[in-house]
Amino acid sequence: MLLAGIGHLSFQREEFLAQVPLWLSNDPAIMDFVVLSSGIIEICLGLAMVFLVKHKIKVGIVLAIFYVLIFPGNISQYTHEINAFGLDTDRKRLIRLFFQPVLILWALWSTEALKHIINKIKG
Repeated sequence: MLLAGIGHLSFQREEFLAQVPLWLSNDPAIMDFVVLSSGIIEICLGLAMVFLVKHKIKVGIVLAIFYVLIFPGNISQYTHEINAFGLDTDRKRLIRLFFQPVLILWALWSTEALKHIINKIKG
């Protein structure tokens, strides 16, 4: 998360611009704001994962929600055939879509939030 967040703010900024959903805005200033703000959020989430270990379940849930919220950007990249991050074919962009649920589950599993959620459901 820290590296991805830093990438948003610097060396991968153009790549992340390709993932801002076109339905959100095509104004370059707004798109850049989305990239920068999501980068700051990723850095905060990365730091939270490292330093807020007493709250790891909450951090995991927030991280999973973040991954859900950014998923439309991946869908937009696929539906509008936008090349970024080496995803330069429809097939590669489609395959990428299947990894977002993996990230969501990883965030929940690695922070024990998934176990917590399952236990809450069981009662």
